[in-house]
Order: sequence, then C-alpha cells, then structure tokens
Amino acid sequence: MASSLDTVRERLRRFAEDEAAEASPLYSHLAARAATDDDVAALLTAASGNDAHPTLLLAAVHRLLQSEPIHPLTRYYPSLGGLDGPDDRTWPLFREFVLERATAMRELVATRYTQTNEVGRAAVLYPAVASVAKRIRGAVGLLEVGCSAGLLLGMDTFSYRYLRDGGEQITAGPSKAAVGLHCALSVREGAVFPALPRKMTVGARIGLDRSPVDASDEDELAWLEACVWADQPDRVRLLRTAAAAQRRHRPELVTGDAVDDLAVAAAKVPAELPLIVFTSHALPYLPAARRDDFVAALRELATRRSLWWVAMENYEVGLRHVLPGHDELAYRATGKDTLGVVSFDEGKAHAELKAQAVPHGQRMTWLAG
Repeated sequence: MASSLDTVRERLRRFAEDEAAEASPLYSHLAARAATDDDVAALLTAASGNDAHPTLLLAAVHRLLQSEPIHPLTRYYPSLGGLDGPDDRTWPLFREFVLERATAMRELVATRYTQTNEVGRAAVLYPAVASVAKRIRGAVGLLEVGCSAGLLLGMDTFSYRYLRDGGEQITAGPSKAAVGLHCALSVREGAVFPALPRKMTVGARIGLDRSPVDASDEDELAWLEACVWADQPDRVRLLRTAAAAQRRHRPELVTGDAVDDLAVAAAKVPAELPLIVFTSHALPYLPAARRDDFVAALRELATRRSLWWVAMENYEVGLRHVLPGHDELAYRATGKDTLGVVSFDEGKAHAELKAQAVPHGQRMTWLAG
C-alpha cells in the first residue's frame, strides 16, 4: 500500500531535524526542503509502509547521480568528488534533477529498499556478541536478520579500537585485519566495559533478508553505496573494504521474511552451535505487529536450541518488547540506538541493557556493570 503524501512529508521533516541535522548537513538541507515541496515529496509515495523513509528517496537520487558524475549537482556530493557544502544552488539543482528523472526515481523507490549495510555498527555489536561467545567458551553460529549483504557477519574478522575519555585505548579483534573500526567510548559511572577477546570462533554465518544483496556484484554494491549518506565518503570506503574482505569469509544469505522464515534460516546453523541472532536497524522496517511476532518467533526458536538475541535498535521498536519501562532510552528523546542482549528460559525473555550508541556506530556509551 502506497504511503500518503502527508506521511512522507512528516518523515522528511523529522529526518531533517532529528536524524541528519548534526550528522549530514547535505541530507538535512535536502530533506527539509523536500518536506515542503509536494512534487518532490510525492516521489517517495511510490514506496509502501515503513519502506517510505527519506533515506530511500535520497539513495535513489544518489544512485542516479552515480551514472551522471559530471552533473552540476555532484559538486555537493563528496562521495562523487564534490567539495562544496550546501548553498542557495543546491536545492534548485536537486529539484530539477529528480523531477526530470521522475520516472526512474519512482521505479527505484518502488522496487528498492534502504539497505545501508553500515559496517561501523559492528563496533557496537561486537562487545555484546563477543561477550556471549566468551561465556559459551566455544564456537557460535551467527544469524543476522535484515542482513542486506551480510557484511556485519564478518565482525569477528574486524579489528576494533575503542577510544576512551582521557586517551585510553582498548583494542579487540585480530591485530591484522583488512577492516579496522574506531569508536569513541564513554562508560557510565558504575558500569564496566567488558574485556574483549582477540579471537571469536564462528562456526556458521547466515543472513536473512527479504532481498539479500550480492556484494560481489558491482551493480548491487553500487546500490549499497548509494544508501550511504553522500557527504560521508569515509563510510563508502569502509563499505568497499568490507565487501572485498567478505570474499574470504562468505556468508550464506537466505531470501525470506524476518518472522515467517526465521526458523528456516536458523536451521542452516548446525544444531550443536549456540545461536546468536542479531539485528541492527532492521525492526523499524517491520510493521508494529510484526515486531511482536518477531520476538515470539525468537522465543519459539529458543525452546528448541540455545539462542541469544543481540539487538542494536531504536529502543521503542526493539528492547521495549522485552524490557518495557525505559522510555528515557527512546530514540526520539536521545537520538541514539539501544544495545541489548536477550536470552530465553522456558519461554521467558531476559533482557540485559548494554549500551547506547549513535546509529552508525562512531560513538557509544556503555551502561552495563
């Protein structure tokens, strides 16, 4: 079902003010103007439900610009070699570009999904996943739901450097790694950041997505790059590096629904391996009722095998389902994701709050003792 114009205008406005304001001057500027321009905003109504997110509109423009690298609009796109910040010409050029290509824009918006396979999120997920693996003292199976190209399934092959206030640095993961991540770390008073291993043994890597991306296909990789915010070219380079590194540890990607096909994907992880299911920014794209169904599917799966869920999601769509009563963690109040680890015992969920972090993983506050 197509989204209404009022819905997409409000989403564009909120994205400009809340999500992109500090992180992306270009996207904040464009989304704010699009929110007041019915002709441009209407292009996003070609997407349905929760897929009609401003990042999809902006990704579609980014993808079309990749094919026209000498267009004047690329001056404002650092990912395409641009050096200029937003000015009084940016919006007119953007508006003209998208409306002249309205047919191509609608096709992309109607047939694609926002699939930001943000590698930087591994720096937030890894302490939680590695802590579960350390507790198990053996190999684990990883299952990422909403995996896109499954780049995060290689998190055990990445190196990590956590930079604490005062200059202390904490390192984790293999010392020689193609992908190296940095994360600014603060630790709340009374909390203790865990000792992290150099090595985590992964016996299986499975990804589940309604439309998995083959990162070895240049056209598909170009779409992933288009989903990266255009004034953050370092993220594009990191994406490319992780895609190249994935060839050595290729996961198995399963096409399917996050709820209906969860058990099918999980069955591809050998039964003797404890299973760590993880999600990052996947649940906002599920309708509200399906989020409850997802947790129920995890609970059912946990009756048949050892299972943990590591969630890096907005609190209100993620941990709230298993750890209610913490509305102070809501994304709308904090602008941050909430990291948690959920285990299951006889059908009951036990949730541990671990951290809050910015959505792309550059900064994290550790909350757990």
